[in-house]
Amino acid sequence: MTLAVALSCGEPAGVGPEIAARAWAALGADVPFFLIGDPSHLPKGTPVVEITNPAQAAGATAGGLPVLRHDFDGALTPGTPNPAHAQGVIDVIARGVDLVQSGQALALCTAPIHKQALQDGAGFAYPGHTEYLAALAGCGRVVMMLASDMLRVVPTTIHIPLGQVPAALTPALLEDTIRITHAALIRDFGVAQPRLAIAGLNPHAGEGGKMGDEEITVIAPVLDRLRAEGFDLRGPLSADTMFHAAARKGYDAAIAMYHDQALIPIKTLDFDRGVNVTLGLPFVRTSPDHGTALDIAGQGIANPTSLIEALKMAHSMGAARRR
Repeated sequence: MTLAVALSCGEPAGVGPEIAARAWAALGADVPFFLIGDPSHLPKGTPVVEITNPAQAAGATAGGLPVLRHDFDGALTPGTPNPAHAQGVIDVIARGVDLVQSGQALALCTAPIHKQALQDGAGFAYPGHTEYLAALAGCGRVVMMLASDMLRVVPTTIHIPLGQVPAALTPALLEDTIRITHAALIRDFGVAQPRLAIAGLNPHAGEGGKMGDEEITVIAPVLDRLRAEGFDLRGPLSADTMFHAAARKGYDAAIAMYHDQALIPIKTLDFDRGVNVTLGLPFVRTSPDHGTALDIAGQGIANPTSLIEALKMAHSMGAARRR
């Protein structure tokens, strides 16, 4: 049996429905996937094959976009989230997790959600997708990776003010981030001996303590300890020289210390093809690296490239994990 990737519908009023349809048109049977959602939310004229079991998805792909039906309450207006849809969006995510954890789906790809709409409409208690997925999986800390064919990068601290980063950057947090990334590269990306480049926090990696001492007091001791275990680690490195073409050839993933240090390079290098990957879950999860784009929803102009890449990466990672 050919397992397919499960795609959760995300915010129906956003661009999720139209990019799902365009992803199916682009990928066909090459990357079998099925949408969990309401077929009525898809653009008019989208060929749809309703399935009742994920096992039917691969065979149904030739006839249309396979959809595992999940009915939503309330009307759909592109660009304007409906509070009545919020619980449905949450339930679809949980349904996708159930399918992938039970082995009925190869991996989970999630279309973008609108966090405020979920909070206002259903009292969603999580900061975002990632935290909800971790809670559903019953696992501990997970790590965000942004990945494309040009670069894989992981921020150690994520959505906090820049002024809070030095206090949040603890040895335990950094070590955990490196270990989770290292394990994922082996298990999900097929990198037998991962090479990791570790950025410094300060300009010029602190320049021997003259521009900050976190490299000396926090980062270097962690790297030394992990090197003694056999990890292949470079750093702490000056972040301004880590991301040019020649430097990228020397590592399989880069560990950054804060959000923008990680995301600016990949969004500059490969804006449309970046994929958000959650490392540390007991299943594969990817997502396009963009939001719901309510301002252009329903106009048929949304770029499906990031979703296409997210589906392809979910498929390859899922296959690698099964091997």
